[in-house]
Amino acid sequence: MASLFRVHPLLIAVLLVAAMVFLMPHDSEAQDTITTSSGLRYIEHEAGAGEKAKAGDNVVVHYTGWLYVDGEKGNRFDSSVDRGQPFNFPLGAGRVISGWDEGVAGMRPGGKRTLIIPPALGYGARGAGGVIQPNATLMFDVELLEIR
Repeated sequence: MASLFRVHPLLIAVLLVAAMVFLMPHDSEAQDTITTSSGLRYIEHEAGAGEKAKAGDNVVVHYTGWLYVDGEKGNRFDSSVDRGQPFNFPLGAGRVISGWDEGVAGMRPGGKRTLIIPPALGYGARGAGGVIQPNATLMFDVELLEIR
């Protein structure tokens, strides 16, 4: 009778792992998402180290961009990582979409964020080429490589 209630240790381990996987967040939205007053949402994956990027700094980043549709990552439309060429721009100078200026500000070198950019901070009603339709919400994984 006692053997009926004995549970094999391997079975316990498998059940614990299965429960952990089930309970873990399955998308980036389930993590700690910060929403700014402008409507930009971001998730800080790695804080990085050193000085924070601020307006006037020339920043060097790697990024990958996706359309963000119905709360899900959609089609990938661009990636500096795929090209093997980091992208640099003057932060706060309006040379990129405003969601980038806002979302990269405050990052430290080595930092990684996911930015979820509403249309008003992205390409708005005009869209961009044939790739980003009008009023598209965008999602970018951004890594700050360097502040110059």
